Formats: sequence, structure tokens, C-alpha cells
Amino acid sequence: MTNKIGSGRIDNQPVQVGSDRSVKRAKDSAGAPAATVASKSNASTADGVSITDSARQLAALEQAIKNVPDVNEAKVAKTRAAIADGTYQVAPSRIADKLLNMEKEFQ
Repeated sequence: MTNKIGSGRIDNQPVQVGSDRSVKRAKDSAGAPAATVASKSNASTADGVSITDSARQLAALEQAIKNVPDVNEAKVAKTRAAIADGTYQVAPSRIADKLLNMEKEFQ
């Protein structure tokens, strides 16, 4: 049971969801099982799924991000070397500014 939402307010009367539909198993054109939803009054099969170009691009970007290492090893090695030979410089005001900006973003 769920609540019906209407006219900018939530009605407190419960609503039956999905009471007029039944779910049936069918086979797609390749013979593999595929779930279809059929109305009691009008039985039909579900349409196919199409993936947009945007979804393909997002999937490719996600894969590319997975291949990028979590840590920039070259930068870590450079920083370690600078600390070891005493040339690493700390800029307290820059660190403070970045911390304050980060704090503002979280609010």
C-alpha cells in the first residue's frame, strides 16, 4: 500500500498499486526468457530496450575512470623526494584558504 499524492498534498488514504496488472514470463525472439507485463484487458509484450548515445558515452567514461589509478604515483614520489631533501615548502595561507572553501562547499 502507498499514499496517493495529489494537488500539492499527501492524501492519507491508502491506494492499491498494480492491482490491474499481472506479470508473465515470455521468451524473446532468441528463445531466452524475458519478463513482460500484461494488462488484464489488453495482453501485450514489452518493448525492447534501447540505449542512447549519451548512455554509451557515460559507460565508456565510467570504464576509463576505472582504469585510472587512485593515486598519482609520480606526484607522490616527487613530493617524497622534496620532503626528503628539504625543498618541500608549506604554504599555510593556501592550505587555510582551501580548507575554508571546502567547508563552504559542504554547507
